[in-house]
Amino acid sequence: MTTQPSRHRFEPHAPAGGAAWRERWFQVIFGHQDRPGRLFDVILIAAIVASILITMLDSVQSLHARYGTAFYLAEWTFTLAFTAEYLVRLWVVRRPWRYARSFFGVVDLLSVLPTYISLALAGSQYLLVIRALRILRIFRVLKLTRYVGEADLLWTALIRSRRKVLVFVSTFLTLVLIFGALMYLIEGPRHGFTSIPQSMYWAVITMTTVGFGDITPSTPLGQLLTSFIILIGYSIIVVPTGIFTAELASGLRTAQTLRRCGECGLSGHETDARYCRGCGAMLEDNDDDAPPA
Repeated sequence: MTTQPSRHRFEPHAPAGGAAWRERWFQVIFGHQDRPGRLFDVILIAAIVASILITMLDSVQSLHARYGTAFYLAEWTFTLAFTAEYLVRLWVVRRPWRYARSFFGVVDLLSVLPTYISLALAGSQYLLVIRALRILRIFRVLKLTRYVGEADLLWTALIRSRRKVLVFVSTFLTLVLIFGALMYLIEGPRHGFTSIPQSMYWAVITMTTVGFGDITPSTPLGQLLTSFIILIGYSIIVVPTGIFTAELASGLRTAQTLRRCGECGLSGHETDARYCRGCGAMLEDNDDDAPPA
């Protein structure tokens, strides 16, 4: 069983002087250490998956024609449930506005807004707009990541590598601009390269080795430059992967080092270890950021 890192470093703490029931609800909603907290997570995950499944099925015209009313009622049931969950989260935290501006706070809000917006835009002339807004409900899938402990490690690795990735993206965009301008000069509008932005689009799909084939060079010099760009694309496409992998490996080593036995103090356990390899005691999660009692 994989140990789960604390989520409290991303969530606001419970009110310091609140009532006991409010503290308890905070532990149930944001915590995962006891049975009620884990049960709440399981129920919420099931509701999220079910709502996404209904959204997908409702987009099938034959199913919408037969079960449109049932899908509509189910959608409103999920919307009201997720709205209540969102309001309770704001109620039990110490700083509601801080949570509302956080990543998951915004996702929670975006996952329920489209259904309410559809009420204001009701009418045949807005039908297509409503259908487009309903697709935003897929944001609920992002809420699933808060229940995957390994997502914390992946997110940390991504944050630590952001500057290197930014340098890579800047270099990539510079090359795209240069090669796009060159192909515009070499091929020109006569061969489909009608503008520098159009040529930059061609450079992107060529350097990423996608190659849709909607725009192709016709001159020998353009084909030579294309071959050179493809070789460059193969060489640089592995750069961001290597950067992220290096940071992820470093994070894994750090997580392994931090796993310390509470009985004998031995560190260096594997991230999915349940028992100390020295004394055999059960390992506990390092939950130093838990809210005050």
